[in-house]
Amino acid sequence: MSADTTTAVAPTGPAAGRLSFLDRFLAVWILIAMGVGLGLGRLVSGLGDALAKVTVTGVSLPIALGLLVMMYPVLAKVHYDRLDAITRDRRLLIPSLVLNWIIGPALMFALAWLFLPDLPEYRTGLVIVGLARCIAMVIIWNDLACGNREAAAVLVALNSVFQVIAFGVLGWFYLSVLPGWLGLEQTGLNISMWEIARSVLIFLGIPLLAGFLTRRLGEKAKGRAWYETKLIPRIGPFALYGLLFTIVVLFALQGDSITSQPLDVARIALPLLVYFAVMWAGSMAVGRAVGLDYPKATTLAFTAAGNNFELAIAVAIATFGATSGQALAGVVGPLIEVPVLIGLVHVALAVRRHFPPPVMPSGRTVAPEGSARA
Repeated sequence: MSADTTTAVAPTGPAAGRLSFLDRFLAVWILIAMGVGLGLGRLVSGLGDALAKVTVTGVSLPIALGLLVMMYPVLAKVHYDRLDAITRDRRLLIPSLVLNWIIGPALMFALAWLFLPDLPEYRTGLVIVGLARCIAMVIIWNDLACGNREAAAVLVALNSVFQVIAFGVLGWFYLSVLPGWLGLEQTGLNISMWEIARSVLIFLGIPLLAGFLTRRLGEKAKGRAWYETKLIPRIGPFALYGLLFTIVVLFALQGDSITSQPLDVARIALPLLVYFAVMWAGSMAVGRAVGLDYPKATTLAFTAAGNNFELAIAVAIATFGATSGQALAGVVGPLIEVPVLIGLVHVALAVRRHFPPPVMPSGRTVAPEGSARA
């Protein structure tokens, strides 16, 4: 067999053993962060109001800062000179568009009506969550699961464009038109295209530009070897620090609402659990069926299963008010999404042996990465 077609030897030992201490116990840190946030929101009077007082596009400024810190290191790892190969991959792009903008919203609409027929506020909140496709936290899950960073950058950017164009139209369709056709209760959604575009520009545009400039200037000044072996390991951990900070602040904002209405939270949580499991497993199966390698299939699955909770919460608050049931449903979204998707990271790493190995531009196949933190 020639050198160009030689398969690299897969790393030995369990995947967890090759992760850093922070990565290996990330599920524990996330649960602790959720508990700290809920406890602070419940015990510290007025904390939620103080955190929510200063906002960026309807999102608390501390959450906005946490999101930016979380996304920047991962976007600085992206090899932007490889993006052209991803944009030509129709096996990845077409399934992503179908899963994100046809299957995902329709599935959430069906689950919301199936599980919450008597709770219109929560039902509407879930439909809004289903319309807000993920552009932020999915980057972390994809990186931890050894997904394709370049593919994630492309799909997130693609979702952002469609989000600006389609969010308002789909909101009108799923809250007003389709329920009317089915003889169900109708709801209005008042959100402008500019408000959505502004959210996308802030939460994706800023870290994307920062990541691109960091790589471009860093490689130009010191070379790619220095950039990959010296700079990236230094800034990489800040992605998870930003994630944990965001989770603490997010749950502190709604800690009192969540802990004082446990039965309502449980009812909202059930359709969300079904949604995340079905979307992720179905998307992973689609990726395998169309012949994607593990990194791309993983990216497809996480970008389809994740949701843009910051946009959903902002829209719910702007349209229905901060204390509304719609806003609570938006907050419960990440309460369920965070532990479920971190669990699915481990599931993804466990099933990657069932996928064909990724192919390098030279035609050489390589084993999946042993760690998400290159």
